[in-house]
Amino acid sequence: MGGSGGIPAGAGAGTGAGTGAGILATARRIADEVLWPAAVAVDRAAAVPRSHLELLAGAGLFGVAGPVDAGGTDLDLPTFGAVIEALAGGCLATAFVWIQHHGLVRALARVPADPPPPPGVPAGAAELREKWLAPLCRGERRAGIALAGLLPGPPRLRARPAGAGWLLDGYSPWVTGWDHLDALYTVARGPADTVVAVLLDTAEQPGLVARRQRLVGVDASCTVELEFDGLPVPAERVISVDPWQPPPAGPALRVNGSLALGVAGRCCRLVGPSGLDTRLADCRRLLDDALEDETGERMAAARAATAELALHAAAAAVVHAGSRSILLDEQAQRLTREATFLLVFGTRAPIRAALLDRLTR
Repeated sequence: MGGSGGIPAGAGAGTGAGTGAGILATARRIADEVLWPAAVAVDRAAAVPRSHLELLAGAGLFGVAGPVDAGGTDLDLPTFGAVIEALAGGCLATAFVWIQHHGLVRALARVPADPPPPPGVPAGAAELREKWLAPLCRGERRAGIALAGLLPGPPRLRARPAGAGWLLDGYSPWVTGWDHLDALYTVARGPADTVVAVLLDTAEQPGLVARRQRLVGVDASCTVELEFDGLPVPAERVISVDPWQPPPAGPALRVNGSLALGVAGRCCRLVGPSGLDTRLADCRRLLDDALEDETGERMAAARAATAELALHAAAAAVVHAGSRSILLDEQAQRLTREATFLLVFGTRAPIRAALLDRLTR
């Protein structure tokens, strides 16, 4: 399954990083007092409650990866990961919708704010930044991602020139939060092995069809598959056109690993003090240390270890809770299904190979 795309600025960057401790404390409080008590009900609901997202917006959590000049807090990577971990340990479905939002925030934050645009930056990108970035950071507008054009192999989603704009054809298989989105950060493969990133409206429109995906966990995330059939994109909605490169192995994969840490951590709390606590700390350290390895091998191993831990910890939570844990209104069975979901979410071939090796030894 696809990744988050919500990559904050580098560790220690941004004048808003000093607010990280307060933001993390707020995220933990919301997770424990609101998200966790409602998580079973959300798991069985058609969609994550809008009240959950409004609460996160009111707490400033939609701007954690945004620049300070647009009202964001520009958290460093470790703190951003800890916020993800906290929310995922409260309600993974809510965290899963929320995490997608930061892909568009970071894409617009990379656009130079002052005209004229430098070479290679589309003429309308600065206007998109001006119009959208601050409301996104405030959570007044919410975004998702459709990153099919970034994936290696034959293009799933293509962009072809049409006058001054583009037409999109193909599909994007995992687009989360569909019923809650105002905008979609969409990346398609363009001519001459380029990638074209655009901002789309999520309203029903000719050339775009959404089909609901039913998931074993986080089904309330309203994840859909999008089919594009000549969807027109005007030039003023283009954020960037760049040469295609294999997705980097660093921050995005580390960020996605925080979701599994959150589920594993909640299971550890249910079980009580055990050797799982040491494994949790070890996996967190492995993920952080793997950022220094440009080959991606250490990140693949760290992600595999973290996904395995979440599954193991969820199984321990089921056994600890006893026979009632198989009832659909119990937390342990929900966490087990979410751990299963995280075995394949945000993975790549090296992660799957490393995980399969661990599971079949």
